[in-house]
Amino acid sequence: MKNHYWILAVVFTGLIACQNTSKTALKPLNLLQHGIPITIMAPDSAKVVAGSLSFSQDITVKSEADNFDLQIFAYDATTTDLSSVKASHLAEVKSNAYFSEIIQEEDAGFIYSTVFDSTATNYGFKYLKIQGDKEYIFQTGLVGTFGLDDVKLMYDAVKNEQK
Repeated sequence: MKNHYWILAVVFTGLIACQNTSKTALKPLNLLQHGIPITIMAPDSAKVVAGSLSFSQDITVKSEADNFDLQIFAYDATTTDLSSVKASHLAEVKSNAYFSEIIQEEDAGFIYSTVFDSTATNYGFKYLKIQGDKEYIFQTGLVGTFGLDDVKLMYDAVKNEQK
């Protein structure tokens, strides 16, 4: 009878250890203190670095442990027509020599892939928001390679912005 408990304990411990831990828990992250009046979802471990140029704001939200690397640019809006802004970004992405395909497309954004050679596929996204007189561009970080699951997580983190 003792052996049954031992086996049951080993199996139970193994099941707990093998649970899928790749799903990153995201929490609201208010970016107002960094100059952007938006709250996104991000890992607890995310670090925020803000900078600005004369014509834009640049915010990086990064968590190396979760392969979460998000770049946000804020510009003065030149139009309130989100579809034309998205069309411009879509054309820019498609003009890249390594562009492969659009994986997912919605009114305010899209997920795409680039292929450098037959063994290296990278994924990225753009999500756009016009709020007041500002245009916000959310995208994967400028440096690094990302799998599709990582990109979907970041895309959903900005798409499902907290009100």
